[in-house]
Amino acid sequence: MSDSGVSHREAEERAQFMLRMRARGVGDLRLLRALERAPRSLFMPQRYADIAARDIALPIGCGQTAPPPSIVAAMIEALDVRPGARVLEIGTGSGYAAALLAQLGGQVLSLERCQTLALEAAERLAAFGLENVRVAFADGLAYAPSEPEYDRILVHALIEAPAMRLTRGLAPGGALVAVMADDAEQRIVRLTRDASGEIGAAAKGSARAFMPLVSGLARAL
Repeated sequence: MSDSGVSHREAEERAQFMLRMRARGVGDLRLLRALERAPRSLFMPQRYADIAARDIALPIGCGQTAPPPSIVAAMIEALDVRPGARVLEIGTGSGYAAALLAQLGGQVLSLERCQTLALEAAERLAAFGLENVRVAFADGLAYAPSEPEYDRILVHALIEAPAMRLTRGLAPGGALVAVMADDAEQRIVRLTRDASGEIGAAAKGSARAFMPLVSGLARAL
């Protein structure tokens, strides 16, 4: 082990991971630094630790799957989180994306409908030392802010336009990133809300294998 506690093999895997992220088109330097500081292996089930650096989807329990890190990075890059931003994440999953968001923005509230995943993710984020992110066991579709209060919303699921239930939580000038289906293809889409409340949409790249956003809570699966 090196002085930093990272073995030579781990250092090589991290370097290869970062090269893959750049090759996949991730160009935001702040996001690249966040990816480097938060190894995906820390947020995956232990049995997948040795393959967590690969750009593949991995099962995380409760019938859910963590998307490939390049897709997570593409969605976060499309979100364009600024320092001090108020961020809402729907679908905590393993907590990996929340760890990246917390390094980029201000306060992050992450909602997870599966209690087991919510508890595990909260423990991982606490162990990682992030204090500006909170995980809540909650139904993302039922969560309705009383007024527009989030600068950025990230939804790890397939949604349908116009997504008013979700976009009403956006502050003026805010943005929401999720996945929408166009015929047989899935695409990352960025929805923005202007000062007059009008919603605009822009495609931000391809996605795959995302499941529709569903309501309800699951205490254990």
